[in-house]
Amino acid sequence: MGAVMLQGTGSDVGKSVLVAGLCRALVHRGLRVRPFKPQNMSNNAAVTTDGGEIGRAQALQAIACRAEPHSDMNPVLLKPQADRTSQLIVHGKVRGTLGAGNFRQARGRLLGEVMASYRRLSADCDIVVVEGAGSPAEINLRAGDIANMGFARAADVPVVLIGDIDRGGVIAAIVGTRTVIDPADAAMIRGFLINKFRGDPALFEDGYRQIEQLSGWRGFGVVPWLSATARLPSEDAVILERRSDRGEGRVIVACPILPRISNFDDLDPLKLEPGVELRMVPPGQPIPAEAALIVLPGSKATIADLGALRAEGWDIDILAHHRRGGAILGLCGGYQMLGQRVSDPDGIEGPPGTVEGLGLLAVETRLSPAKTLRRVEGRALDAGFDGYEMHMGETDGADRARAFARFDDGRTDGAINPGGTVMGSYVHGVLASVDLRRALLARLGVAGGGQDYAASVDGALDEIARQLEQHVDIDALIALAREGSAS
Repeated sequence: MGAVMLQGTGSDVGKSVLVAGLCRALVHRGLRVRPFKPQNMSNNAAVTTDGGEIGRAQALQAIACRAEPHSDMNPVLLKPQADRTSQLIVHGKVRGTLGAGNFRQARGRLLGEVMASYRRLSADCDIVVVEGAGSPAEINLRAGDIANMGFARAADVPVVLIGDIDRGGVIAAIVGTRTVIDPADAAMIRGFLINKFRGDPALFEDGYRQIEQLSGWRGFGVVPWLSATARLPSEDAVILERRSDRGEGRVIVACPILPRISNFDDLDPLKLEPGVELRMVPPGQPIPAEAALIVLPGSKATIADLGALRAEGWDIDILAHHRRGGAILGLCGGYQMLGQRVSDPDGIEGPPGTVEGLGLLAVETRLSPAKTLRRVEGRALDAGFDGYEMHMGETDGADRARAFARFDDGRTDGAINPGGTVMGSYVHGVLASVDLRRALLARLGVAGGGQDYAASVDGALDEIARQLEQHVDIDALIALAREGSAS
């Protein structure tokens, strides 16, 4: 049938959520839909059915399409590491490391591979909903672009521009985009959407018409503030310090926000527990002494984040918590930090070397170039779960004899200390299991478990789709996608 691309006037204007919601709305209309993001930059990723990895937002959008995530949905993924470098993932596999200075030259050579993924997806569905990255108004990045107009023009996909009214200046943001971009790029934009509107949309009617008049683009609707978005996993770490889930009489679970934190959506299922207060601890604040559980999350640069953890004094908080008998859970990079040492002989994350870990688990980690990417099922804490592994390196030692999990194929994962208070695992998504969450919280004296996380996410997508049907001219977007495919 065709494709339509949503680009934004800037980052964090809601592109990912609107793509997911539009995908689900189109599925409700009986269409076969696939999401696509040519280039993404995120340390939140998911494992695909073809054994690769893509950005978490595209995995969520696949769920919105009721499709399995595939590496073609996000052919180029950059995962920021320490020292201004990023791991380059192409078609789901590691292709090396790029510095801030050489990516602009390298990315243009990736357009052919981006187009190959797009063509494969297009052949397998009725409509592709494409998400841009950042903003086309970043004209200093236009040369060699594959994320926004570089892709749109190569694939001849019409664009709808999203403006975030909640941050203010939305008229200038949309009209200003028209002013600064190349006329040939501006010709690809066929209209705009206003996102995150609070209150009565009629109050913005004059502003809406002024944008149409000044830009020459038609409006496709005004999207209200979507409260259901809070039930979706977030891809960008910028959202973490805004999270607040405080309540009286709840058990506190604390998680420090490390500079290269990754896959922090692992903790989202805890927000479903009425007896739990999840506190994401930003730099400059101590880990609360009253926490019952500290979770050390995944990291894209374990050694660098371990150094940052110590620089914040969080290691002192964690060791004091351990001496008081408090529970600690390390996931992926956090698991590696809990061990006695982390070695990087090949310089995977930076200069080769070895650093001391927190010493709370009798294990050691050796980083290596090979990356483990696989979906897993098994049992942990006497409860069933499914999730995925995504890590570079292997961890072994005496505490591996007390494995955190046993997979259905007989392999074991993770480690538990002799007292049972410190646990580590390489499995992402493990807390989504209702039974496992209940077992973990029982150790904290909390009667947890009950609400299914996957069902909560699915319900949020349905709710967002219903609101888009009410406030967006979806018929016109479908016509636009068909028009683009016919041109």
